[in-house]
Amino acid sequence: MKIKEFIVVEGKDDTTAIRRAVDADTIETNGSAVNQVTIEKIKRAQATRGVIIFTDPDYPGEKIRKTIAQSVPGCKHAFLTKEKALAKGSRGVGVEHASPEDIREALKDAQMMQEGLTEEITQDDLVTAGLIGGTGAKERRIRLGELLKIGYTNGKQLHKRLMMFQISKQEFASALAIVLEEEQNG
Repeated sequence: MKIKEFIVVEGKDDTTAIRRAVDADTIETNGSAVNQVTIEKIKRAQATRGVIIFTDPDYPGEKIRKTIAQSVPGCKHAFLTKEKALAKGSRGVGVEHASPEDIREALKDAQMMQEGLTEEITQDDLVTAGLIGGTGAKERRIRLGELLKIGYTNGKQLHKRLMMFQISKQEFASALAIVLEEEQNG
């Protein structure tokens, strides 16, 4: 599988994992302190071939994703669940631990975030759906993020990410129904 866009990853091990899964060029951020030289490289890549941001599903990975997305508009985003990014036999989490199949699936599902959109799903909708506050909210958000291919978010970020990915009320309701049905069936 050939990927036209540059894939932004955190480090060399991520590049190795990406290249095992697909034919693609990568840009490595070398950690969460993304410098201006790297941002300029990503801007050039975005202008020529496009960019997919594919960082680890942890706090530093989200920080990198946010920094790049703010500096380089129009990037696509690929996400892995923590389960798919867990190292076998250790507590490490990262793209480098994912299987080639999971990497290909995440890249296939890469989406572009949009800024400044209308609100289809309100904060109240999220509270009513049991996605913010209360028992099991985090687990529901994790599963919802998997189904909608928008990654895991905390309660505060979920509303913004739903808008940025232009998730419709119908798409949200369908995914939420699956989450609640799975929860009920245990």
